[in-house]
Amino acid sequence: MAKQKRRGHGEGSIYYREGEKRWVASFVLENGKRKYLTGKTQKEALEKLRKAQREYEQGMLATGTRQTVKQYLEYWLEDVHKSRIRLSTYVEYRLMLDKHILPALGQMQLQRLTSEQVEALYARKREEGLSPGSIRNIHTVLHKALEHAVRRSRVARNVCDSVELPRYSRGEARILTKEQAKLLLEQARGHQMEAILTLAVTTGMRRGELLGLHWQDIDFERGSLQVRRTMNRISGHGLRETEPKTAQSRRNIVLPQFVVEVLKEHRARQREECLQAGDAWKDHDLVFSTRRGGFLDPTYLLERFQKLLDEASLPHMRFHELRHSAATMLLSMGINAKVVQELLGHSTISMTLGTYSHVLPGMQRDAMDGLDDFFRE
Repeated sequence: MAKQKRRGHGEGSIYYREGEKRWVASFVLENGKRKYLTGKTQKEALEKLRKAQREYEQGMLATGTRQTVKQYLEYWLEDVHKSRIRLSTYVEYRLMLDKHILPALGQMQLQRLTSEQVEALYARKREEGLSPGSIRNIHTVLHKALEHAVRRSRVARNVCDSVELPRYSRGEARILTKEQAKLLLEQARGHQMEAILTLAVTTGMRRGELLGLHWQDIDFERGSLQVRRTMNRISGHGLRETEPKTAQSRRNIVLPQFVVEVLKEHRARQREECLQAGDAWKDHDLVFSTRRGGFLDPTYLLERFQKLLDEASLPHMRFHELRHSAATMLLSMGINAKVVQELLGHSTISMTLGTYSHVLPGMQRDAMDGLDDFFRE
């Protein structure tokens, strides 16, 4: 009796399974495992086989083991992604999975997840009051996880690619004019908040970058500072210093001379506080600290900021809007957008121009007026 020829990769077979009353088609994958498909008729099973073989040749066929969305997302975040991201980012992703994604999609089969199911989740979250921006953050996490599943051949495609997201419009930021910024700093003169507000208004540094600034990061002779870390409150972990979010966030900032003088005065006041605190002083080398040298709580910073706004008769705003104010003032003064990008630590110039596009029309008008003056001479 002739020996049966061993089937090669991609070759298929079809047979009838009496116990289930179904036709079964299968073919061998490159890893030696067999992919099975079933149909009520021989024709249906054969059509599924041919389709699967075509998708397999094109690299479009999911060949991974069956898992639920919860099983795969847990694996992706805890075993793959956690070691690659900052602690604050991990905590944020963990919260999105536990609170929003897994309760709705966790029990579904990963390979059977559809765009419609994801869109239904987003619609439900919108009804619950989540902002379009928050929903887009959820989408980012789910998209990253499913993109990894595609690369691992757990699913054939990323269903998030065809999901329609809720329309997102950036809220109009409250921006300080140059006159208002000057008024705020005049109100803060001699105040404990003077130095941190001066840096925020002139450099556009983020709140976490300011709170994580150490004296060793400041070069008084050259009039510059280095952004090397950031400090924020992380849920379940308290106040923590971490690495900056991106490589571009680690940057050198040249300071105006008046800012250098404000920092020197701030250092002198802090040394007096250190002497008064005595043994109670906690030396963390922080530029902005409590009166005993400890980490300054972001909530406390915001409270003091709002109080100064009231005293200066200025409208309330988020601390982060001082960053927007700084960028807007610099661009309106004609500072090159590339310089502003580097100062803010944006990863690309398109991010800078996109965020502050409201300043561009005025800059274009100034440029055209300049051309008009030049050619009329």
